[in-house]
Amino acid sequence: MSKMFKIVIIGFAIYLAAAAVILHYYQADPENMNWQERETFNLKQIGRLDLGIPKGDVIRLLGSPDISEAKATGDGEELLVLFYRTHHVKSDGITTRDECTPLLFKNDQLIAWGADAYSDYQSF
Repeated sequence: MSKMFKIVIIGFAIYLAAAAVILHYYQADPENMNWQERETFNLKQIGRLDLGIPKGDVIRLLGSPDISEAKATGDGEELLVLFYRTHHVKSDGITTRDECTPLLFKNDQLIAWGADAYSDYQSF
C-alpha cells in the first residue's frame, strides 16, 4: 500500500470516530435554535411522546413551552396545557396558539395532545 493511501485511510477513520463521538454525545438544545429549527424539532419530538409521560420529562425534552395555561377542576385535579410551536402561520414575530400544538397534562401526567387537547382543557 502506498503511503498516501494509508494517510487517507487513517484520516477517514479519525473523521468517522469524531463524527460518532459527536453524534453520541450531542444533545439538541431547543433554547438555542431559531424558530424554523425549533418547529421541526418540536414536531419530531411530539410525534415520539407517549401518554402518561410526566410533565418534567416533556419539558426536559422540548424545553420551555411557548405558551402555557393552567387551572384546577372542581374535583381538585390540576390541568395544565403547554403549547409548543410546530407550524408557521403568519410572519408577525408573535407565536400564537394557532401556530402551536397543545399538550394537556392532568396531575402532571400527559393525557392528550393535538387540536382536541385544548378543547378538552376548556371543557374541564
